[in-house]
Amino acid sequence: MGPGREQYTVTAPAVAPQPLGFIGLGAMGGPMARNLCRAGYEVLGYDLDVGKLADAESAGVTAADDAGEVVARCEVVLTSLRSSETWVELAETELVPHARSGQVFIDMGTVAPPATRRIAASLAAKGAALVDAPVSGGPGGAASGTLRIFAGGDPEAVEQVRPILEVLGDPERVVYCGPSGSGQVVKGCNQLAMGLADAAYMEALSFGVAQGIDPLVIAQGVGGEEGWRSHFAALARHITAGHADECYVKYPELPYFIAETNDKRLLMPLMRALYAFSLGLANDNRDNMGRPTIAFWRALMEGDRDGR
Repeated sequence: MGPGREQYTVTAPAVAPQPLGFIGLGAMGGPMARNLCRAGYEVLGYDLDVGKLADAESAGVTAADDAGEVVARCEVVLTSLRSSETWVELAETELVPHARSGQVFIDMGTVAPPATRRIAASLAAKGAALVDAPVSGGPGGAASGTLRIFAGGDPEAVEQVRPILEVLGDPERVVYCGPSGSGQVVKGCNQLAMGLADAAYMEALSFGVAQGIDPLVIAQGVGGEEGWRSHFAALARHITAGHADECYVKYPELPYFIAETNDKRLLMPLMRALYAFSLGLANDNRDNMGRPTIAFWRALMEGDRDGR
C-alpha cells in the first residue's frame, strides 16, 4: 500500500453474505481485486488471461471457471475491461442475459456513455442495476487504493456499493455524478482535460523544436512555476529525457467521447480536430494501459509528409 493509504482503509462487513464478483483482472482490475481481499471481502474473479487469474489467486482471489459463474454466484459484480467494445460484448453475452432482480453491476472501465445507458436500461428491465464507476489514477492509484471514482446510476444503488468503492478509491474522490452514463461523462471531462491540454502543449513546443530550438531553452523561456507554465516545462523536460512516446493524448478513448458528442449534438471542435488528425496516424505506440495508441509528438516532428 502507498504512503498514507491507511487513512482510506475501509473494513468489509464482518460477514459477507456472498462473494464479490470481479471480471477483468488486468493492470487495473488486478490491484483493485487485491485491495478488496485485503479489506476482508471474499472475491470470486475471472480473466481470460490465465496468468492474470493466477496472479489474482495468489493475492486471495478465488478463481472462477468463466464469467458466467461469476454472474451466477455473486449479487455484486465488478468489471474492469480494456475497452468499451469489450465491455459491451461481455454485457450483451453474459451480464444482461443472466442478470436477476436485486443484482448490482459496477463497471470500473471507461465506456461510451450511450452504450452505458443502453446496457443500464436492459439491466433495469430485469430488476438489476448498473453503476458506471470509471476511475482515474492509473495502475499506481489502483494499487494504492487512491483512485478518483466517478459514479453514475441509481443513487440508491450507488450508496449500496459505496463501501466497496471507498476501498478502491479515496473516499473524498468517490463522487456521485448523476443518472446512468454520468460517471462516464465526467470521466470524459477528466480525459479530455488531460488529452487536449497535452496535445496543445506538445503542438506549441513543436513549433519551436521543429525549427531547431532546444526544448529546454523553450522551457526556460516559456515555462515557470505557476499554473500552465509549470506543466509546459515538465512536458518539455519529459520529451528531452527521451520519453516523448509516453506523452499521451487519450486517443484510444476519443471514440467513446465522440459517440456521446454526436448523440447529444455537441460541438466539441478541439476534440473533433484532435481525433481527425489522429486517425491518419499509425497505432504503433502503447499507452500506460498497454493499449495501442498513437505517438503524437513523433507525428508532429515528422511534419507534413504529403506536402499539404
